[in-house]
Amino acid sequence: MARVPPTDHLRLTQRNVYILPTGAGWMLALTLLVLLVASINFQLNLGYLLTFLLAGCAAASTWISHATLRGLQLHLLPPEPQFLGASVALRVQLLSERRSARHGIALALRGSGRWAWADVPAQGSAQLDLGFEPQRRGLQALPPLTAQTLYPMGIFRVWAGWRPKAEVLVYPRPEVGAPPLPPGEPRTGTGAAAARVDSGEPDGVRPYRRGDPQRLIVWKKAAQALASGSDALVSRDTQALRQSELWLSLQATGLGDDEARLSRLAAWVLQADGLGLAYGLRLGATTIAQGSGAAQRERCLRALALH
Repeated sequence: MARVPPTDHLRLTQRNVYILPTGAGWMLALTLLVLLVASINFQLNLGYLLTFLLAGCAAASTWISHATLRGLQLHLLPPEPQFLGASVALRVQLLSERRSARHGIALALRGSGRWAWADVPAQGSAQLDLGFEPQRRGLQALPPLTAQTLYPMGIFRVWAGWRPKAEVLVYPRPEVGAPPLPPGEPRTGTGAAAARVDSGEPDGVRPYRRGDPQRLIVWKKAAQALASGSDALVSRDTQALRQSELWLSLQATGLGDDEARLSRLAAWVLQADGLGLAYGLRLGATTIAQGSGAAQRERCLRALALH
């Protein structure tokens, strides 16, 4: 497998497709040998007929099995980033230019034994979904894959090895039950009267006013109010929010272990993004400026993964 060059698009040819008998294939060969010996000893014409008929079927299945994989194209779609502890989805497209269908094609992570099966229509495509769970954060190479088929009789195993070239980005595992967001830092010139972020919510809140955008509603407090039988809503006071900046940093976590600090920062990034807050990240020599939205979340999580 180490000799196979990494690639995200693999075309199976005679050079990279291999074939060997399965256990059932060896048993069939032994059975044919016994039938042949018995037919010779007892001069059984029907025995000869059965022996050579089965041998001819086995010989034909050799070509059919090899042709099922030969010429097939495998294309790996770029994997999406994932958090540590979650399964990374690998989507592989099977493309066939042959005028007849290909049956019983399987794909699995090498050594896993968990096969995903599909039939590829004539001059068409099919998709197989695999998954694996990374053991560490950061940018990681994908594990080797194996494609195989036992079609049509199951007496020959035809397979090919594949080393994907793509890598997957694994974010730190978000801390479960992370504490509230750290206090906001005063903006330049706002003085000590700047608003703070506490308990996962900004200090600057006010009663809901008709016409307030939904992004300003504090939904956590709304859920608490509904649970207590009240329908009172509160909105963020944007004027108060403009007096402070939320900065997430390693020092603000209050932890000593590097992985635990990154885990807490990942949870805080998700909290701040869920609340629609603007925030920045200070990670050693790396500083990500204030921002909000999906792009800001991805920038911060990527910096945490690669730290």
